[in-house]
Amino acid sequence: MKTMRELQSTLPRPGRVERLLVREARRGRVLDLTEAEAVEGRGLRGDHIAERERPLSGAGAARQVTLIQAEHLPVVAALAGLDSLDAGVLRRNLVVSGVNVLALRERRFRVGEAVLEGTGPCHPCSRMEEELGEGGYNAVRGHGGITARVVKGGVIRVGDAVVPL
Repeated sequence: MKTMRELQSTLPRPGRVERLLVREARRGRVLDLTEAEAVEGRGLRGDHIAERERPLSGAGAARQVTLIQAEHLPVVAALAGLDSLDAGVLRRNLVVSGVNVLALRERRFRVGEAVLEGTGPCHPCSRMEEELGEGGYNAVRGHGGITARVVKGGVIRVGDAVVPL
């Protein structure tokens, strides 16, 4: 019988980057890219987090890149009473499919040329009420994905594998 640690380290298959999104400003519009450079200790080049004059420190440094599961988008849409939901509304950087992103928390994983480390859950913000309507915050709760920091920089492209290390 496998230990809990062994069970948690085994994934059925790698994931895949479906979309790559950045925002030039905190409340700015979301840009859909085909590739971006992950910068060690900063985030994705072109995203407002990575482009800050001084890198985030403390708890903020754990939120350099955000990931959400593509499979959760229909769930969030249904909970919000919507027919469909564009991932850009949720303002996450990487939309990935085929892997449970919660299994990447507190571990390192490769995305394209970059190595990221899952740092915790990505909780929704009050902006979800603006984007999804009343109850939007709770529609995203538990389905918001994870936050990560960039351990090793490199290019990430749509279609790249997401592989735990």
